[in-house]
Amino acid sequence: MRRRGLDFSRRPVKRRFPNVVWYTVCGILVLLLIVVLCREGQIESTPTISRKPDRYDRIAEGLITDELLSPNSFTRQITDQISLAKAFVVIAKESNNLQFAWELSAQIRNSQALLSNAATRRTPLTVGESATAIRDMALLLYQAQQLHYDSATMLMRLRAKIQTLDEQTSSANEKSLKYGQIAAEEVPKSLYCLGVRLTTEWFGNPNLQKQLRERKQMDAKLKDNSLYHFCIFSDNILASSVVVNSTALSSKNPDKIVFHLVTDEINYAAMKAWFTLNSFRGVTVEVQKFEDFKWLNASYVPVLKQLQDSETQSYYFSGHNDDGRTPIKFRNPKYLSMLNHLRFYIPEVYPALKKVVFLDDDIVVRKDLSGLFSVKLNGNVNGAVETCMETFHRYHKYLNYSHPLIRTHFDPDACGWAFGMNVFDLVEWRKRNVTGIYHYWQERNVDRTLWKLGTLPPGLLTFYGLTEALDPSWHVLGLGYTNVDPQLIEKGAVLHFNGNSKPWLKIGIEKYKPLWEKYVDYSHSLLQQCNFH
Repeated sequence: MRRRGLDFSRRPVKRRFPNVVWYTVCGILVLLLIVVLCREGQIESTPTISRKPDRYDRIAEGLITDELLSPNSFTRQITDQISLAKAFVVIAKESNNLQFAWELSAQIRNSQALLSNAATRRTPLTVGESATAIRDMALLLYQAQQLHYDSATMLMRLRAKIQTLDEQTSSANEKSLKYGQIAAEEVPKSLYCLGVRLTTEWFGNPNLQKQLRERKQMDAKLKDNSLYHFCIFSDNILASSVVVNSTALSSKNPDKIVFHLVTDEINYAAMKAWFTLNSFRGVTVEVQKFEDFKWLNASYVPVLKQLQDSETQSYYFSGHNDDGRTPIKFRNPKYLSMLNHLRFYIPEVYPALKKVVFLDDDIVVRKDLSGLFSVKLNGNVNGAVETCMETFHRYHKYLNYSHPLIRTHFDPDACGWAFGMNVFDLVEWRKRNVTGIYHYWQERNVDRTLWKLGTLPPGLLTFYGLTEALDPSWHVLGLGYTNVDPQLIEKGAVLHFNGNSKPWLKIGIEKYKPLWEKYVDYSHSLLQQCNFH
């Protein structure tokens, strides 16, 4: 049998993939589908990250709705009406139109209820439900304008009201100053009682006068320039006693201290009685009255001459001229008192002395003052603590710089200083004729055009260019009218209760009273009899 040869042109047979391969592919696809589905589930279940809601979130939440943002919004129109109506309610009440204020308030409540209902149901207001409320409110607002509650009219009324309040405040302040000044000038009953009892004691007790005569041996001390001489010019017995007592208690050598006290005729006997009855650690106290100074007369002293002038008398004592334009403190007669002006005559009062320390009667001494007598004044007459740490204590505060005499001779920014604790070189005083300078300026102020108040302004003029600045710790001021730094008080040698709130008055500053009362012996029989406490 004949074999058939190989035939390469024959069509190849098509191969088939095994079933296992197909199953494998299908399985992979199924797995991929499962993975995709799982990932979508994870994305949906992932919690949203909290973020600050923006403007559109708030719109979705209903805080600000699209309807409210619309320029044609009824909600917005009603809200604006409510705001304006609330302002008119206030104005109506101020105008005492309580009925109209009540009507506005009632309509405000109706409109607010309408807005509340719309917000609760989360649907915009419709024309039908809002028209009545808008119309009723519009009528009331129109009525308010007819009542002149519009802005322009109200501005005018408010300006008038502000002016009225300013006038009332000014009047209240003026009354407060007057009553404060009256309280400051008041002599407490206890002080008056003390003066009367001491005067009675002086004239009724011969032993007191005998004791004073026996002390005439102290005359040598009164002129001894190796001792420490202090002078006080006062009519206040207790205040003067505190100055002497506090100086004695603070001194290292009280037996070297000499106090020269000048008072007036009325208090002369009481002063002598008090300082004879009491001793102050060996301190020498001399009591005089200025009426005994024969040289102190109207022909020599400008202030006494001015007191004879009818216009001056009317200014200080009548209280009916000037239409009240001048503050009451400027019209206080004490500023013409010789006890106030005697500080300009110290060399005449004590002709044998070379240096003295002048003290006001409203001070307390807390440290030894002997160091003041060795302070170099460098050819100046007055040693004082300057007060120009603040601008209002410069010369322009006290003097009238519109006057050509003041403007020509004195620097307005010159530093002011304080009376109350001053070291005076009496040798230099006499050499420079300082009292004559004082007379010159006092005579030119008869019409009160150079200055108005007190002895400090003439003092600033008199001692201009003749004052040596002392360390501020020697003299701390302000305890009679303001708050003082506790550290300054602690360091201060002399504490000055300058101002109206004196420590012996009811209007004294309570926190500073103990600094003064420390030197008052309230167990003294005379003080107890006069109800000092």
